[in-house]
Amino acid sequence: MLPSTSKGRQPSPHVRASPVFPQYLRRIIKWQQMDIEYTFWQMLHLCTSPKVVYQHTKYHKQTKNQWARDDPAFVVICSLLLSVSALAYSAAYDHNLAHAVFVVVSVVLVHFLITGAILATCCWFLTNTYFREEAPNSHVVEQKVEWMYAFDVHCNSFFPMFVLLYVIHYFLSPVLITHGFIPSLLSNLLFMVAVSYYHYLNFLGYDVLPFLERTTFFLYPIGIAFVLSPILILSGFNPSRYFMNMYFSG
Repeated sequence: MLPSTSKGRQPSPHVRASPVFPQYLRRIIKWQQMDIEYTFWQMLHLCTSPKVVYQHTKYHKQTKNQWARDDPAFVVICSLLLSVSALAYSAAYDHNLAHAVFVVVSVVLVHFLITGAILATCCWFLTNTYFREEAPNSHVVEQKVEWMYAFDVHCNSFFPMFVLLYVIHYFLSPVLITHGFIPSLLSNLLFMVAVSYYHYLNFLGYDVLPFLERTTFFLYPIGIAFVLSPILILSGFNPSRYFMNMYFSG
């Protein structure tokens, strides 16, 4: 069942889009105002039944008059989990504290936040420029995709990929980084599933917006992944070895 809403998330019909981002940033350092239970509920259902999460996004729009989250808990918890994962990799494959800090910063800032901001900006631009439906008449209020919502979509899509490529991959890595056809096959399949699921959730995030059309565009990268994977497998490329050597070659 959907967890109850904490006092930090009481619906308010008077919330406006303009002050959301400063308020969002202020709440990052106020742990007691974050709805942790609801965040873990979302994370669980993004891995098991993501459509439920995006159905609830409609409810959020109705109650708070915005599609984007006003609670930074998802970003904060995801960053903490990424940090723990990076430290676990560093402890297993490297014993240099300075390098472990570098890996944590690289994973959280580059893999998650900076790359996410770039992807969110691209999707935000594409949806608002090419995928919005034309208003049926001049009296209808024009709707646009919020940038923060585009970043939320990335965060939602990233979490199951984190589970596959940072958690499950960690436990399978002793096998995946070895030489041979089977490790290469398993590694490529794991990466293909993770990338495909990321883009499927990306599609769900924009498909739920009633003012967008042709959102199946966001499913196209899945086809590319399915085409590239056999080529990479046959060529002997092992993505696990590639990324592990990139960070722990020493």
